[in-house]
Amino acid sequence: MSDQSFIQAKILDSASVKTFMLDHCLSDIDKAASLMKSAFHSGKKFLWCGNGGSAADAQHLSTELLGGLMDHNRQAIPSIALTTDSSFLTAWANDTDFNSIFSRQIEALGSAGDILIGITTSGNSNNIIQAIHQAQVQNMQTIVLTGASGGEINGKADVTIQIPSDDTQRIQEGHILVGHILCELIENSVLGK
Repeated sequence: MSDQSFIQAKILDSASVKTFMLDHCLSDIDKAASLMKSAFHSGKKFLWCGNGGSAADAQHLSTELLGGLMDHNRQAIPSIALTTDSSFLTAWANDTDFNSIFSRQIEALGSAGDILIGITTSGNSNNIIQAIHQAQVQNMQTIVLTGASGGEINGKADVTIQIPSDDTQRIQEGHILVGHILCELIENSVLGK
């Protein structure tokens, strides 16, 4: 297969997953957007977490809310990526354990009515599962972005958005699309659109 054929196949594969998302994800994306808009208008904040590429997505999407996706002059939306405090993450993982790196931060920073968004392509990340549990203990609302199977986290959050693929790359591409849609819907709500 030539490089050009390979590139074409990958683009078509990605496009296919996004088309399947219309049938498999639309309702859950809408539910997540409703939860997030309601939380913002009630003065609540958003906490994001993920591992590896999903950590980067958590930081990216949190930044879109805080700084502005389409409009940098609009009101700031309170949003925190729990993946960014390297001193806490390395100290806690070294001295205690890695599985509670997010739940410990939620214990300190989360409040009732806030929303936790956990991102895990496999649905089996124990630290994301523990984060969801801790958020629920604190009466926060929870949203999970995951893959087709949902993994162990399936059914544990208030809303689970399952990208209809088992390919990590395609799932990640779906997550960033969903995240951008959610951020834009919240921003539109802030701007009264």
